Amino acid sequence: MEVLVCVKRVPATGARITLTDDERAIDTRFLGFTVSPHEECAVEEGVRIVEAHGGRCTVLTLGSEESVEQLRSAVSMGAGRAILLETGGEEWDPVATASAIADAVRAEEGAGFDVVLFGNEAADTCDYQVGVRVAHALGMPCVTGVKSLEIADGAATVRREAAAGGWEIFEVALPAVFTVKEGINLPRYASVPGRLRAKQAQIERHTPAPVAGGLERIRLLLPPEQEGHVEILGTGPDAAPAVVELLQRIGVVGR
Repeated sequence: MEVLVCVKRVPATGARITLTDDERAIDTRFLGFTVSPHEECAVEEGVRIVEAHGGRCTVLTLGSEESVEQLRSAVSMGAGRAILLETGGEEWDPVATASAIADAVRAEEGAGFDVVLFGNEAADTCDYQVGVRVAHALGMPCVTGVKSLEIADGAATVRREAAAGGWEIFEVALPAVFTVKEGINLPRYASVPGRLRAKQAQIERHTPAPVAGGLERIRLLLPPEQEGHVEILGTGPDAAPAVVELLQRIGVVGR
């Protein structure tokens, strides 16, 4: 079983975002980076599939040299191979990103990948497009929003939440593309041997050429920040009556 997991280097969830002076990019000088929770679950799911069925889990990302950090993190979790589609660090739109990934999949020797996994959406752009575009380019079936994935006899049985609160269940012939959501599993912590293996792992590098035809970014806008409000109730024992009154006002305790 050959599994490919595609991830993206994104600013750490919850980080304070500032823009460059021209408002065309995020100022990354003081940010930490990670992959989105959906993609972390995709890596875990890929590793679990290989543990259950044999084969190899490959992790791939499109980005700058700094994205090697995220590839090595995936290797430390159990991925056996890492591929960097190296760019100059600029943001690629979904059309160009999907085209580069599809070309990388086509370039694989032999039978190629049986399962291609994505996070349901990237944490920074939330485009919801790349996985679907890759599936279309490769002529593979695709199911999005997957919360359960089981493989047997050359097919996958997947479940996703339905709008009415139930479940939609699909049986899909492999090879296929799936975009998974956080909650499909609980990602493991990297072991010490895994971290040591990740430091020594060879990163395969390719340089894709961007294709035109996607959206052009004009500028970015930050949402207005909510103002905080601080009320000093007092100090020491003298503040106790004010605290009780506040708790009664918000309904925590009765009067």
